[in-house]
Amino acid sequence: MLHHFFTELRAAKIPVTTREYLTLLEALDKGVIEPEIKHFYSVSRAALVKDEKDFDKFDMVFGHVFKGVEMLSQMFEDKDIPDEWLKAMMKRMLTEEEMAELKALPFDELMETLKKRLEEQEKRHEGGNKWIGTGGTSPFGHSGFNPSGVRIGGESQNKRAAKVWEQRRYKDLDGERELGTRNLKVALRRLRKFARDGAREELDLGETIDATAKQGWLDVVMRPERRNAIKVLALFDVGGSMDPHIRLCEELFSAARSTFKNLEYYYFHNCPYEGVWRSNLRRRTETVPTLDVMHKYPADWKVILVGDAAMAPYEITHDGGSVEHWNEEAGAVWLQRIADTWPHLIWINPTPEKWWEHSYSTRLVQDIIGADRMFPLTLEGVDAAMKELAR
Repeated sequence: MLHHFFTELRAAKIPVTTREYLTLLEALDKGVIEPEIKHFYSVSRAALVKDEKDFDKFDMVFGHVFKGVEMLSQMFEDKDIPDEWLKAMMKRMLTEEEMAELKALPFDELMETLKKRLEEQEKRHEGGNKWIGTGGTSPFGHSGFNPSGVRIGGESQNKRAAKVWEQRRYKDLDGERELGTRNLKVALRRLRKFARDGAREELDLGETIDATAKQGWLDVVMRPERRNAIKVLALFDVGGSMDPHIRLCEELFSAARSTFKNLEYYYFHNCPYEGVWRSNLRRRTETVPTLDVMHKYPADWKVILVGDAAMAPYEITHDGGSVEHWNEEAGAVWLQRIADTWPHLIWINPTPEKWWEHSYSTRLVQDIIGADRMFPLTLEGVDAAMKELAR
């Protein structure tokens, strides 16, 4: 069984090695794992899965090998239930006395009886108390009532099913799908550099032991808390063609704020020009000169520009090309200044990568900052972007 589990994980493209498999076997041999499926699930996932992006795939394989409705489908793999048997044509209304008279079958007897029904039944039933059907008191089917049965298809109504036989669909967590805040945090954590600075608020146990041994009395040594020392400046494109990507950008912003303690952010529209802003409500009155931002944040800051890079080409190439105001210098000039000021710079594009080649403005941006610095807003893309910034 365990070997089958291991091979199924490998077949699902989860990078499980023999060393990790042996670690799990060692845990079983030494009695670390309690004889409960939930405990085995937690320990096996911790031992075998190295990356959180593979958790969903692991759950699929675990459910297929050890538990869940997939076991039920294997038990009766040679017998399918025709759809016409499960069409709910009517729903039987029972009195409270009739409901009380119905008795729930023990689980083992329930499964054995279902197997017999599958072998014996030849046609559709409804409103009955024995066969697989709808609207009755049989423990098999749906849209009826039984104290405890197997719901086959349909929707849960009385919340009394001991088992549910239906096709469960999972969504793989892979590099091609757009991200949620939780998964985005996982990708952003690749950009980490820990340091201890600030107030001494944390007990240094090792130094305290050494100092106490040397002094002969208790000598408590404190140290600064270990924090992620990476400093990030984020510039978000807002408005216009970015409106369909608001939710994704909000999730990215939320994940970045919780991941990076040193995070500063500003907004721009389409292309950065001579001014950026912190509040879209006060963008006309509280614009911050872009040159001031360049002087405020030195070259060791990591810079992330977020935008679809979709605009009229002249917004990048021409003076006065901005759609909102007269810019004295072309957007390309400001993009080049930004790239020269911060060598650790990447651009995250929420538009699918396959569309980039069809956007002339996107290619212009890539030419200025470097084509290898633009990444899609996918798990794989953000992961690669953080590796680029971590160089």
